[in-house]
Amino acid sequence: MAAHKTESTTVDYDAQADAPESPGDIAYGRLESINLNQLDAKYEASKYEFWAYCAYWIGNSGLCLYQIAPIAFQNLLSQAAGTAGVLHFAGRDRTINSIVLLCNGLSFCVQVVILLALGSCADFGTWRPNILIVFTYAAVAIGFAWLGVHTADQWKNAVVLYILGLVAWSGSTVFWTAAFVGLARSNPTLRRKAESLRAGHISRDEYDRADSLTRSRYLNVATYTVAPAQVLFLAVSVGILYALNANASIANNSWGLSAVIAFVSGLCLLFTLPWFIMEKRRPGQTPPAGMNILRAGLWQWGRAASHIWKLKQTLFYLIGGSGTL
Repeated sequence: MAAHKTESTTVDYDAQADAPESPGDIAYGRLESINLNQLDAKYEASKYEFWAYCAYWIGNSGLCLYQIAPIAFQNLLSQAAGTAGVLHFAGRDRTINSIVLLCNGLSFCVQVVILLALGSCADFGTWRPNILIVFTYAAVAIGFAWLGVHTADQWKNAVVLYILGLVAWSGSTVFWTAAFVGLARSNPTLRRKAESLRAGHISRDEYDRADSLTRSRYLNVATYTVAPAQVLFLAVSVGILYALNANASIANNSWGLSAVIAFVSGLCLLFTLPWFIMEKRRPGQTPPAGMNILRAGLWQWGRAASHIWKLKQTLFYLIGGSGTL
């Protein structure tokens, strides 16, 4: 078995193979479950870093490109289609519903290709923070681009922005979510639990319970912080629509929606910045011996596929969730 290496520490499991196992080794599993970065004080999470993580969620919760942009997109399609209800798209005349479904499918295909190529960087190596920055500010740029797309004759441009917006937002969500476990496990209390587990002072079950409670607490706090912020953003968005007299005409309504998308994109730019400043950029896992990051990602897919039947309820949940995409 090869050495397990992180930026801060290297553990040679081959050299330890014949050594007698201590209670700490047995409890910790001594293999894949060890996260040595968690034991490094320089990666310990502060309350400011956690609130910066919450602020990112507030700014990039999907309100812009995942909720409001689809409304603006379908609004322009409806105007362009007129009473006929059809537009020439992808080689033939199609209804609005057909165009929207095709665009969702194209977006999903692009996401699959990108995540197959880059998804493993969310778990392995040190590229995750940089990729997150690219996806996040690509989403912001797309949001601002909606300011130039608000008339019926621009519906083809809206198709492009809609698809790219879904890809950018989904990509940012994947690489932001991947930081959660490392952040939670770097909590000072949980880090001390990890040290106690490694020393054999507590059992694996006791550590796992503390780990689960810490992650649940972090997630709950983040959720009840984000929800009121979203309500506030929506209230301000409604105010913008009224200020632009969106009810006066179709043109005003279309312009109002584009303005709201740009407004929320500005909030995304503002609220995501603290995370990029405060994040301690914890290294991900080291790929298994003989594998690069891409191969390690494909290997994980294979392992997940081979074990999925042991988690039948999770499989049904994923199948059901995919139907809402």
